Amino acid sequence: MGKKISVFTLSMMTVAAVVSLRGLPMMAKEGLSLIFYILFSTILFLIPASLVAAELGGAFSDKGGGVYTWVTEAFGSRWGFTAIWLQWIQNVVWYPTVLGFAASCLAYCFMRPALAENGVYTGAVILVCYWLATGLTLAGSNVSSFITKYGVLCGTVLPGVVIIVLGLLWIDQGNPIAFLDPAPLAGAAGHVAHSGAHARLFPHITGLGSVAFLAGIILLFAGVEVHAVHANELKDPARQFPECMFLAAAVIFLLFMLGSLAVAAVVPAADISLTAGLMQAFERLFNTFGIGFLTPVMGLLAAFGSIGGVMSWVGGPSRGLLETARQGEIPPFMAKVNRNGVQQNILLIQAVIVSLLAALYFIMDNVSVAFFVLSAMTVTLYLVMYILMYAAAIRLRRTRPDLPRSYKVPGGLPGMWLVAGTGLLGVLFSLVVGFFPPTNLPVGNPTLYVGLVAGGMVVFVGLPLVINASKKPGWRQAGK
Repeated sequence: MGKKISVFTLSMMTVAAVVSLRGLPMMAKEGLSLIFYILFSTILFLIPASLVAAELGGAFSDKGGGVYTWVTEAFGSRWGFTAIWLQWIQNVVWYPTVLGFAASCLAYCFMRPALAENGVYTGAVILVCYWLATGLTLAGSNVSSFITKYGVLCGTVLPGVVIIVLGLLWIDQGNPIAFLDPAPLAGAAGHVAHSGAHARLFPHITGLGSVAFLAGIILLFAGVEVHAVHANELKDPARQFPECMFLAAAVIFLLFMLGSLAVAAVVPAADISLTAGLMQAFERLFNTFGIGFLTPVMGLLAAFGSIGGVMSWVGGPSRGLLETARQGEIPPFMAKVNRNGVQQNILLIQAVIVSLLAALYFIMDNVSVAFFVLSAMTVTLYLVMYILMYAAAIRLRRTRPDLPRSYKVPGGLPGMWLVAGTGLLGVLFSLVVGFFPPTNLPVGNPTLYVGLVAGGMVVFVGLPLVINASKKPGWRQAGK
């Protein structure tokens, strides 16, 4: 029998997979309404996804788990391949967003904050960092594990604790709280429009564009299914896994809420940059407390954490795609590995895609808009995968009720319908909202925005279906 893991260990693994500081500015831009967004994401997304993934992960742990297996068992290999493809490609689209955040942090490290709003600089940093990460992965280097391990601790945990503590000190010392006194924004005709932030818990809704950030915030909670395959490693999965998920959900909720409230308290909503908002808050806090010399240090640490996160993911999801290549789901040239046993062609293909997406930073006037377009594109792809996952869980409860499950969503088939159905509703609503340009960003041409998000979804969801339709029997033998 394998070594068992504790509730706390699995909870912290889940927290590490989900929590990232890059999302704090996006939530902070919503002022006090961020509490509503985080509650929505936790109740309608994080918890249902965790519980459904736990049941599926336990049921198919002997096959390695993962969305490819889960969806294939329910709907066949075409949709199983589509699910694992989407899990891979959304990560590829995600890289330019997290590296855009790293670029803004480095701008403060260089003591040139204005660079954070420079698209050419941001795009160049993304290209250099990503191709460097790809080169290290291809070389089979152990550098990535070192950067990942210390990146999480020094670049995510430490800055997260510091921003929360300093935010509380800022409030305790009687400094103005930005989200309680929002500054009015100038409307298109020069008159005063409603504020970008508002001292209210529920969003000020004037249309779906008013809640467009919900799609990007949902993305911050994604990834919880990655560790569901470890459900069987608990002593009592049926009892302990829900405990893991509720503990992880509570920690994620508190970290996101306190961290984003700290940013929202210090920086007025209208001034918050989606990429540099965290460093804007650190700069103001450090200068207020007379320790401004720490701003470049914190910029370096936050950038280190983000780059470490990318390093940890560059080789991971693409490894799953390599397995599908060996099984004949995609053309055999994608199964090619180099002398280090690394999936060479897949890594090069994803590096080219990242480079093309990074071009958005070069051609769009506003870095925050480019960041959000890529975030919206990422979330639409990931949400389609979650739709397949929820649908697979419901179908397998109906078609294979006797399948051994180490953990089962309680309540029988109605319980599964309730939990997975709740997740589906949250996902579908977020998916629709993701196509609406946010009203609190200077999007410019709304048609171009919608075209980019919709075009990305059509291309990246359509590709696996086209590849599957073109599949040849010889691919499997040739791919071995």
